[in-house]
Amino acid sequence: MSVPEGLPIRITAVETTVVNAEMRNWILVKVRTDTDGLHGWGEASLNWKTRAVLGAIEDLSSMIVGRDPRDIEQLVRIMTKHSYYQLGIIGATAISGIEHALWDILGKSLGQPVWRLLGGRVRDSVRVYTHLGLGDMRSVYDTVDIGQAREKAAAVVEQGYDALKVVLIPYGHHLTVAAERRHVDKLMAALRDTVGPDVDIMIDFHGRTASIAAALQYIDVLAPYDPLFCEEPVQPGNTEALREITRRARTPIAAGERLVGLREFLPVLAAKAVHVAQPDLNHTGGLLEGKRIAAVADTELVGIAPHNPNGPIAGAAALHFDVSTPNFLIQEEMSGAVSWYDDVVRTPMRRVDGHWQVPTEPGLGVEVDEREAAKHPYQPEVPHSGSAVLADGTVVDW
Repeated sequence: MSVPEGLPIRITAVETTVVNAEMRNWILVKVRTDTDGLHGWGEASLNWKTRAVLGAIEDLSSMIVGRDPRDIEQLVRIMTKHSYYQLGIIGATAISGIEHALWDILGKSLGQPVWRLLGGRVRDSVRVYTHLGLGDMRSVYDTVDIGQAREKAAAVVEQGYDALKVVLIPYGHHLTVAAERRHVDKLMAALRDTVGPDVDIMIDFHGRTASIAAALQYIDVLAPYDPLFCEEPVQPGNTEALREITRRARTPIAAGERLVGLREFLPVLAAKAVHVAQPDLNHTGGLLEGKRIAAVADTELVGIAPHNPNGPIAGAAALHFDVSTPNFLIQEEMSGAVSWYDDVVRTPMRRVDGHWQVPTEPGLGVEVDEREAAKHPYQPEVPHSGSAVLADGTVVDW
């Protein structure tokens, strides 16, 4: 719905709906206004931190109720600067979900899709990739059998995708084990043989290698199979280590899903520590902050491949970002995480083979079916990270 020029709009409430999707609870954020029929949807999902994010949204909402939802930059500044303490991943995720909803309202009020308000279209479709099992948790994190890997990779290609990501690096320590390197080699060989030379494969290290040496040992195994990139070879926070890996690696290196805001991306980008930056628009502060990160990345000759293993509203926000961002490369999506993924929204994203189509509906273009959402109430997420323990009992990074 378009709102007549000059008509005042005020936020009346910020509400949340939690939808349990096994490994994650989707936190869907609804911003209501005093204009009849005008509201916006966003998403603030953060695995294993659901109740903390819900509390943060409740705290932040009191700062913006009564204000004009179209003043997005100002409202984000209020939530950020008037919080006094520096906001970490929980606060930034809460702001991201609210900010998505504000963009949805702005687009609806003007009768325009959000991508047009972010600078307009720079591409005619958005390349996407999925994971083994199309994002099903058991397939993504637990496929180590070569026969299963072949079967699940073939199923992804049969769905029309021309790119997929795999998590095949085992939990490890500061040096690798020869037998595990050989198994990774066999898994990667089987995947490449199954999908052929023209399907891109990305390898998510998930920060599981605890040293530069271990990361490079696995990258040397993977490089002959021509991966699109190796992702997060070490844990975030050590820019020098990441830069050294990127300098010496025989494959492109990607990272950034756990970084919050441009402030945390700046040292990584300035150090040329990655070839591909992966902000999560659900966690890094929203679409405005994502555009700032992308602009700086572009000046450092770095591409953007947004992280997104979340729900359908997060996917819609990413889609609008991707349509309008010149140095965008490829978009993660996990629409097979649960069989009812698209049931929770009306007018879901449209995928043709390996590409999302450009939406034309006003706002983010998706509307939550609250009756369907209510069928999947909050439950504690599956604590899969508890599996990150070595045979001798050493706790390591998931």
